Amino acid sequence: MKLSLIQMNSSPERDENVERAARYIDEAVARDKPDLVVIPEFFNHVYVFQYRDYKYIDCAETEAGVAITRMREKAKEHGIHIVATIFEEHSAGNYYDSAMVINPAGEIIGKYRKVQPAAVASLEKIYFRYGSYFPVFKIGEWRVGINICYDTFFPESARCAALNGAELIVIPFATPKKECWREMMMTRAFENGVYLAPCNKVGLEGEWYFEGRSMIVSPTSEVLVEAGNEGDETITAVLERDLVFETRRNMPMFRDRRPDLYAPICATTEDIPPVV
Repeated sequence: MKLSLIQMNSSPERDENVERAARYIDEAVARDKPDLVVIPEFFNHVYVFQYRDYKYIDCAETEAGVAITRMREKAKEHGIHIVATIFEEHSAGNYYDSAMVINPAGEIIGKYRKVQPAAVASLEKIYFRYGSYFPVFKIGEWRVGINICYDTFFPESARCAALNGAELIVIPFATPKKECWREMMMTRAFENGVYLAPCNKVGLEGEWYFEGRSMIVSPTSEVLVEAGNEGDETITAVLERDLVFETRRNMPMFRDRRPDLYAPICATTEDIPPVV
């Protein structure tokens, strides 16, 4: 598989963002001929979840809205898969952070909804609900899982996707600088024997500066290609599916797991012993 990540900044103008993403897809296809293109979380608007103001609920779109409709057109035009993530309006008062998986016919073949909305510096939890599944999607011969941004800080998210069959995990991101960014991505790839591909926003949006540093990491934790932190950029790498199987044979961590001992991971919050 040939995978392209489009790292980009978003302006306050939705339509301009969508058309710029479309143009970057055109350029990636012309230059690299990818099978799969991933664009950042909330590519279609400024990261509004840094603000506590319910007027920003108007930024939500349905899957039939401008952003996803345009991405569906591009997938069909170029005969590629696209993963595009938006603030999704599912129904009145019910919203999600949703990654749409679009096939070469321009059809939405599935969605991943962010399982862990952030509520550390951002205020995502007051805007949208959490998802409940870690689905895996068939893209060519590959089985592809998705995490979104803050999900990555929970190792269970990538592990669940891998246990569900993922050989590649793509991660639409919108995050400022994280000191352990590179090491975290290398670790998630290594501990699950998967390719890992975080695709981040970049540059100033509102009061937040997004760090970029999108990358594609192999199952052996090698960073194959990495973007900078100063502007829009597209990176591409060729992924070898045989390397997933070879890595898992050499490091059989799924064989050596002890799920019979992992009950504390699944304990309810109330049952977790207090720190003393």
